[in-house]
Amino acid sequence: MMRKKRLMVWMVGLLGLGMMGVAAKVMMSPGAAMTKEANAFLATLNEKEKKATLLGFEDKSRVGWHFIPKDKRKGLMIKHMSKKQKRAAFGLLRAALSQVGYDKARTIMSLESILAALEGKGRRFSRDPQKYYVTIFGKPSKSGKWGLSFEGHHLSLNFVVDKNQVVSHSPAFFGGNPNIVDRDVNVGPVVGTYVLEKEERLAFELLGLLTGDQKKTAITAKKAPRDVRAAGSVHPPKTAPIGLPAKDMTSDQRHKLWALIHSYVDAMPSTIADKRMAEIAKAGIEKIHFSWAGPEKTGVGHYYRVQGPTFLIEFCNTQPDAAGNPASHPHALWRDMRGDFGLKL
Repeated sequence: MMRKKRLMVWMVGLLGLGMMGVAAKVMMSPGAAMTKEANAFLATLNEKEKKATLLGFEDKSRVGWHFIPKDKRKGLMIKHMSKKQKRAAFGLLRAALSQVGYDKARTIMSLESILAALEGKGRRFSRDPQKYYVTIFGKPSKSGKWGLSFEGHHLSLNFVVDKNQVVSHSPAFFGGNPNIVDRDVNVGPVVGTYVLEKEERLAFELLGLLTGDQKKTAITAKKAPRDVRAAGSVHPPKTAPIGLPAKDMTSDQRHKLWALIHSYVDAMPSTIADKRMAEIAKAGIEKIHFSWAGPEKTGVGHYYRVQGPTFLIEFCNTQPDAAGNPASHPHALWRDMRGDFGLKL
């Protein structure tokens, strides 16, 4: 009974705190909705809070990002906000993401409660679902350019809005620990929650569709790397794509590859997602490469990369989760090969 009650409370929280952005998103573009919600959030802050939250667009911290746990980050922490401010902050996040993306972000935040319960006291970094920070760069306006950072452990979302149009939405990072909730600790998401389910399952399915000869090209290393590359860097690695090109795939394999890419793109509002996919198609689907590193089974460290002319996806699941389950601590990253943070390479 208590478990069902917690599930209801959790779902109400996911939906309720983000509802302020729903109506705006239906009536206007994501960029316009973000501008509106950003100003509504800023209006709830006093001068001290605004000083921590509102920075110049050219402030060097705009391009400083990371998903590791930290004692302090740029911006205003959710924990230090009033109830009204929290609702406005999550309204802004809801305007920036699709329902899928918003639910994923909120679930990742709530996993901190599970980490706190499993790890106990004495950790160097505290585990807190409210230890996430909101930073706005430049004054949000219909005619100006401004940026948004929503960041904390296992979550780094970065946007640039110019004249009410979202012109950049990378880097975008989602992580999970545990990736699959396998025990009830009376807090956080319920047992069975699978945070990055599509990002992991679809990649294994694509790998399973490849022939032996194709795998010789797609599998580029027997052991997975420790983590995604260039975490915290302003731009993605400039290395050429590796692995199996889509031009050498069958139609079924390409379909699965397209679905895998969609699992990342669908975190964004539909108009942004559609634009991303159109850009990928225009650049040439046949130029996309899929590479794999590590064994071909779950529960063992594995990694994959999907790279095209306009984008880069990296997924690495090599670390154990807080309960000790192997390879249940994935990192998933989307980057723009033309330049992150609205900056050109």
